[in-house]
Amino acid sequence: MRSEEETNQAVELYSDMIRRICLYHLKNAADTEDVFQTVFLKFLLYEGNFENTEHEKAWFIRVAINACKDHLKSLFRHRTLPLEGLAEEAAGFSLEECSVLEAVLALPEKYKDAIYLHYYEGYSAAEIGKICNKKENTVYSLLSRGRMMLKETLGGDL
Repeated sequence: MRSEEETNQAVELYSDMIRRICLYHLKNAADTEDVFQTVFLKFLLYEGNFENTEHEKAWFIRVAINACKDHLKSLFRHRTLPLEGLAEEAAGFSLEECSVLEAVLALPEKYKDAIYLHYYEGYSAAEIGKICNKKENTVYSLLSRGRMMLKETLGGDL
């Protein structure tokens, strides 16, 4: 079990990222907070060691995505926020960023993950491949197809 200091430091470093990941997967602020707590509880109980901060960040991303998927599969899950209401929940984003975020949210999940990790978190295709257990060339294809879908949706140059 991790120390309180170590857990507090992780919350400070990764809380915004985890909330964004959960929000775009779950599209619901209440569910986002539930999964957010689950992710940090898993960190608190995780007894493994991380090679470096990038390994730790990748672990958090993978755990957050998996926890969101688990939550979406849950029989007790219910939606309380329509996609149109996401703009109000996405505090700190400009109106233009919200429309782009909504377009990213509308993508199929495999494209959404690749686009988010590349453009919002700054990961390379090779790193995304490791995080998502996909080949690097597959990630390039997902990014390319995702960009084409976004270009069609947003009607402009990306």
